[in-house]
Amino acid sequence: MSHEAHEPETPHLDFAGTTPYEDYVKADVLTHLQHTLSDDPGEMVFLVTTQVMELWFTVIVHEWETAAGALRRDDVPTAVAALKRSVRELEALNASWKPLGQLTPAQFNSYRAALGEGSGFQSAMYRRMEFLLGDKSASMLVPHRGAPRVHAELEKALHEPSLYDEVLRLLARRGHAVPEAALTRDVSRRYEPSPEVEAVWTALYAGDESDELARLGEALTDVAELVWRWRNDHLVATRRAMGAKTGTGGSAGVAWLEKRAQKNVFPELWTARSHV
Repeated sequence: MSHEAHEPETPHLDFAGTTPYEDYVKADVLTHLQHTLSDDPGEMVFLVTTQVMELWFTVIVHEWETAAGALRRDDVPTAVAALKRSVRELEALNASWKPLGQLTPAQFNSYRAALGEGSGFQSAMYRRMEFLLGDKSASMLVPHRGAPRVHAELEKALHEPSLYDEVLRLLARRGHAVPEAALTRDVSRRYEPSPEVEAVWTALYAGDESDELARLGEALTDVAELVWRWRNDHLVATRRAMGAKTGTGGSAGVAWLEKRAQKNVFPELWTARSHV
């Protein structure tokens, strides 16, 4: 047997058309979607970071819809696995604020006019995230009336059970005393906390921590914590860049974000801890 050293094989470089990598990733499409509207060099990082956020929204919606579907099938392990993946994705999403978190007012003002009436609350994919979390409002469909496909997708999401609705239905099927009002509520409306649901989580947390429903609760809490961090990081970045001025798109800016940051996702998972 020859012991001569062999050079690594040269990778395949000659393709008839585009590369298989390009065919799969569509990198050429992604890297040519940046069309800045000002001469300020800082606008590019703002635009790319925002586009990256949209991609993370898309992945997270996929994970939460996967989890919701698994819960409908009583498949808790698949749901927990999807939630845990979304935790890592939320961490990456939240890190997207790093390039924007140091913007001074002067730096942001140098290209703010390019945004016009554009605002993050107009993001359809972020709205789908919020709907999956149970924070629903039919009025949030209004900005998308001019985009039929997007509007139809949001309207469908509005009238579907949220991720938390599916959790409560699972708990009821497992014999826990979830109130009928929570199970038959109008799922197109914002979820409101229930003392009875709080009692269910209290009992679960006071029991066997290895129980799969308790582990589901912790996976949901991990998600909720990172959603809270996302909202707070958004608040801090906005406060640093523009103070208390009116936000783009006519929102109340920091005041609106402060109100959002005070809300907990999956509220009874937090309040139940006071009773364990």
